[in-house]
Amino acid sequence: MTRAERIGLSAVVFVVLFTQLLAYPGVDRLVAALGASPTVDAATAFLAVQLLAFVLCSTVWGALSDRFGRRLPFVRAGALGGTAAYLALAALVVSGAGGFGAALALRFLEGAFTIGAFSLSITMLMDLEGGRGRNMGAAGIAIGSGAALGAPIGGQLYEIGPLAPLFASAALLGGVFVLTRSLPDRAPRSGGSLADSIARLRGAPELAVPFAFGFADRFVAGFFGLVGTFYFRDAFGLDPGAIGLLLACFFVPFALLQYPFGGLSDRIGRVVPVAAGSAGFGAAVLGVGAAPTVPTAAAGMATVGVLGALVAPATMALVTDIADPADRGAAMGGFNVFGSLGFLGGIVGGGWLATDYGYPVAFAVTGGLELLVAAVTLPALVRIAPGRSLL
Repeated sequence: MTRAERIGLSAVVFVVLFTQLLAYPGVDRLVAALGASPTVDAATAFLAVQLLAFVLCSTVWGALSDRFGRRLPFVRAGALGGTAAYLALAALVVSGAGGFGAALALRFLEGAFTIGAFSLSITMLMDLEGGRGRNMGAAGIAIGSGAALGAPIGGQLYEIGPLAPLFASAALLGGVFVLTRSLPDRAPRSGGSLADSIARLRGAPELAVPFAFGFADRFVAGFFGLVGTFYFRDAFGLDPGAIGLLLACFFVPFALLQYPFGGLSDRIGRVVPVAAGSAGFGAAVLGVGAAPTVPTAAAGMATVGVLGALVAPATMALVTDIADPADRGAAMGGFNVFGSLGFLGGIVGGGWLATDYGYPVAFAVTGGLELLVAAVTLPALVRIAPGRSLL
């Protein structure tokens, strides 16, 4: 049954990431339909308010699931709430009621619900037996695939109309609500209060290590999602199709290799995949920024994808290693808070660096951040990783 559960929970993770990215390619058209001017500021506000909801609500969902010793009802509530929020956004356009302020409020509400489905599905994977790295590798495949497929398919949906991504997202999240009803809930019973759960999370300072890596890794993903697109256009004169292929050089190995690399971290431990992988990951980012030709840039992107796949599942598995079973929901919620902050930082901070200081500085800061995190946290990583069960 574990394999079927792993597939089902990974599907939930995929759907949430996939629906999040559906809106990105034509977000200017969507904000115009919602009553705003199709400017960069309006588009950034629409995307950022969802990430703000992720940051504010992720740990709360996790702590609630720990408190009640149940996860599945909250996953289904998150999917149902996300469905309703997407439909309400579409209704704003169809009815002509409200305005862009109301749209931002609904976008925040959608993010507040869907982060619950996302974070707690990963937590349910943490609760499974069969190898923590392997389970987190399954989550990683879902995350990478959702990120890789969401934007290009969203672009095709925008050809139908600006509301098509909203209706597709509502339908997919509604499907999650229906299809997850039969999944077993293996959450350990906690019995403590919500405040107790959050207090215990604060009492585990070693969680700062995977949280820091989560921030840096998602920063790189956000950076390439925005800055990489413009860099490849400006540096090599590529059209959108060619840029999509270059991004795929990163996303394909990043998605497909996480499951086997997660299993590898179960066998050899977390230190080498996390520390060495992150150092190589940062160096590869610097290499992409220095690549003189499209083939060398493609090779660099593929290297970034492979090394990112080595780091990501081992980092999430380290959260499982450290956290008390009764606090896994809050711990994974905290990890996703830092991940969301990193993704937002990669988009906003990376865009600011590229605009004000140029692409070389933007790539240097992004790759250097990964190298810095690997160097600073190595002593703590070596101290906390050995002696913990990897299964």
